[in-house]
Formats: sequence, structure tokens, C-alpha cells
Amino acid sequence: MVLGTSSGASKSWLTTALCRHYARLGLKVAPFKAQTMSNNARLVAAPDGACSEIGGGQYVQALAARAEPDARMNPLLLKPGADIRSQVVLMGQVSEALSRMPWRERSEDVWSAITAALDALRAENDVVVIEGAGSPAEINLQANDVVNMRVARHAQARCLLVTDIDRGGAFAHLCGTWALLPPEEQALIRGFVLNRFRGDASLLAPGPQMLLDLTGVPVVATLPMWWQHGLPEEDGVLDDKTRASGAVTKTIAVIAIPRISHLDEFQPLRNVPGVRLVWARTPADCAGADWIVLPGSRATSADLAWLRAQGLDQAVAGHAAQGRAVLGICGGLQMLGEALIDTQGIDGNAPGLGLLPLVTAFEADKTMRHTQIRFGDLAGPWKALSGTEAAGYDIHQGRTAELVAQHPAMAAKGDVARAVLPGALGWQNAAGNVLGVYLHGLFEDPRVLHALFGASAPTLDSVFDGLADFVQTHFEPDVLEALIRKD
Repeated sequence: MVLGTSSGASKSWLTTALCRHYARLGLKVAPFKAQTMSNNARLVAAPDGACSEIGGGQYVQALAARAEPDARMNPLLLKPGADIRSQVVLMGQVSEALSRMPWRERSEDVWSAITAALDALRAENDVVVIEGAGSPAEINLQANDVVNMRVARHAQARCLLVTDIDRGGAFAHLCGTWALLPPEEQALIRGFVLNRFRGDASLLAPGPQMLLDLTGVPVVATLPMWWQHGLPEEDGVLDDKTRASGAVTKTIAVIAIPRISHLDEFQPLRNVPGVRLVWARTPADCAGADWIVLPGSRATSADLAWLRAQGLDQAVAGHAAQGRAVLGICGGLQMLGEALIDTQGIDGNAPGLGLLPLVTAFEADKTMRHTQIRFGDLAGPWKALSGTEAAGYDIHQGRTAELVAQHPAMAAKGDVARAVLPGALGWQNAAGNVLGVYLHGLFEDPRVLHALFGASAPTLDSVFDGLADFVQTHFEPDVLEALIRKD
């Protein structure tokens, strides 16, 4: 099990690396995270042939483990829609009852599903690599824990505790976290990991030995800082690193709305040579961008209100008025339309940005499906996508329709939306520079990257192998094998 002294310590990254490391040993491996709080959801097959949702991190970890992604790998997914409200997804399906239940009352209702999923994965695999959440030493939450040490005790997992040394205070974080655990949980901690270290590792002495003297736990790895490993930041952290590989030929500004969803789908753009990705929170962040992207949202109307409050609506409108490329994905597509209509109390009513003559009406039912598509004839900056085949996934609430069907007079002005994807999945404005699509994951398809950039990003499989090489190089000899060796 991989635990962290805090969020952002790289638990997800290390779990993914270990999944590939053990899979390369010829073992049958599965990832597991009891509870994830993230709007980066992926679709997996459900037993009834429909689709289930799991966290994007566990989906990627399953691929690293060379396993079929499965709802059991992430039995509880919390999708924040507001600061104090989340949609609860249990075993891949939305639970309205759990979503209404106070958090502290929820733990016992979900624990049996969590343990059943974990036990089934343990029975079917040689190794299960478990990821914790936040910190195991959050003493205000320990009584209701379903993701950290309660899981570790249930599985008697051999635990690594990782910390981000770049933040400073790493030895105190490790020692303090260990000290706040009861003795039976301290005994499960088999090694400390110092992550994101810059400089000469010999300068760490005598810290590791002093830490061993205090806790009895060795430092088993010091991992150097590695900016461009190729994976999305864990849980979709907006990391503000705007490096590009080689000379910058295209700058893409993604609007960093508060309830952004499926943020991990933009990682391939960061891996394309010459592309600079910027997370835009102010109009100034959009200046000089070649594209502006409005991403998916878990609260479209609220995020649209935030966008207006920052003046980003004018930045997007001005960019479009200059004939420059604008892309809306899912919730971003809905924002580009004329209006959001909510008669179900799901998301809220709001005027849209008016860049596509579309109207979205929110509905109670959620669309969840994997989709293979072929783009129709596109114009303007998106012309390169014409005829391109791609695979993606669709997770959204709401039905979007062309406004011209309600107001034929608009056609006389040329203010129409051209359908560019079948099944009401995508539209383009008459000028050709504004494109809206419902499909997530397009940039993960090499055919789309090649059409748009004439280039490719490293495959996920090569990224996983690079992660496994990295941990194998920097962990102390025999540590990784000892963690799975039968006593």
C-alpha cells in the first residue's frame, strides 16, 4: 500500500509505477483505491453490459498493471459539485441516497462494499497495489476512515509512506505521520520514500539514520525530481508547469474553472513536442494563445458564472471574434451555446456565451458510453480533423440541440451550427473557428494528435515502462521484491 504524508505527495504516481513494475515480473496485478475524490472519471464495463464509473487514476493504474479496468478497483468515487457537496458513485453507479447522506454517517454503509471488492481482487491476483488518500494521520477523520489505515489493517498491507521533500519539512512530515498512528498501524509501515528531491543525496545524511533511530522505519528510496514523466498530475492537480518540449509552436490555454472535470485528458497535449499548455484563470493568461479550450465541468452553470466574474467570457469572445480557435468539451460545449435550461434542479439556468447557436436542457438521466466516431467536414482551424476517426468516451447530463430548429430566421443570418459528429456529439460555427464536442479523450487518440499537430505523444505503455525503470533504479536493492514476498 502507498500512503502519503499529504495530498500531492505522488501516491498515485508511485502506485502506477509499482503496478507496472510488478506486472513486468510476470505477476497478475491489480490496483485498488477504496475512495477517490475526483472529477476525473473513466468508464469501465459493468456486469450487465452497461457502463460504470471509476476514478481516472485507478483506470490508468489498471492499464499500467496490464489489467482490465474494473469498478472493484475504485468502489467509492466522490465527484465534487460544490465545496460541501459531492455526487457519490458506489461500485460504478451513482447513489442518490449516499449523495444525500452526511459524510461521517456514510462510512459504515460503504465499508462492506469496499472490503468485498478488495477481497475479490486479492483472491484473483498475485499482487494488489493499494493507494491511500490524503494522509493516514488526519486524526479528525480516523474514526470514519475507509481509505487509509482501516484498509491497511483489513488487508495487513505492507505500506510505504511517501513525502514531497521539495515542500520542505520532509523528515518532520514522515516522523509526525508515523507518530500519530497507533502501534499496530505503525508496524505496517515498511519504508519511507523521499520524493521530488533536487541536489546531492549525500547531503540528506544523517537525516535518514536519525529517522530510523526514532521510528525503526528505513528510508527505502530517494526519488529525484522528475517534471515530465508523462502521467497526468495526481487527481488532476493544476500544476502551473508550462514547459514545452522543444521550441514552442502552439500555445493552448485551458480555462481552469473551479469544478473542472476530466482534466487528465489534456496530458497528451503536454507531451506533444512544441505544445505549451497554460491553465488560464485570468484574461491575461489567455493572451497570445493559439487555442482557448473550455473543458468539462461538474457544475456547468456555476463554472460559467465564475468565468464571467473573472472577465474570461470577454477574453473567449474576443479570441473567437478574431477568428482564432475555440474548443469546448462536454460542459465547455454547453457553455458555448445560447442558454442552459434546468427544469429538474440539476445544474441551474444560465445564459451561455453565445458562440454556438445551441441550447442545452439538463435531464436527470446521465449519458455514459464509449464511442467510436468519424469527424465530418470541418472548416477553419479545425479543418485538419475532417474525416479523422477517433475513440473517446461520453459522460454528461443534458441534451443539446441546434437553436436554428426553433428559430428558422437565424439561418438567414448564417448564424447556424454545423453538426460535425454524429449523434448530437459535436458542432462547429459557420465561421469554422469555434468547435464544441461532447466526447472526452480525443487527445488520447494518436490519430487526432497526428491530424492536429503532425506529431505524436509517447504512448501510455512507454510511459508506464519509464516509471517502472525509474523506481527500479532508485529504490534500495530488494525492497520492492521484499514487499510482496511471503513471510
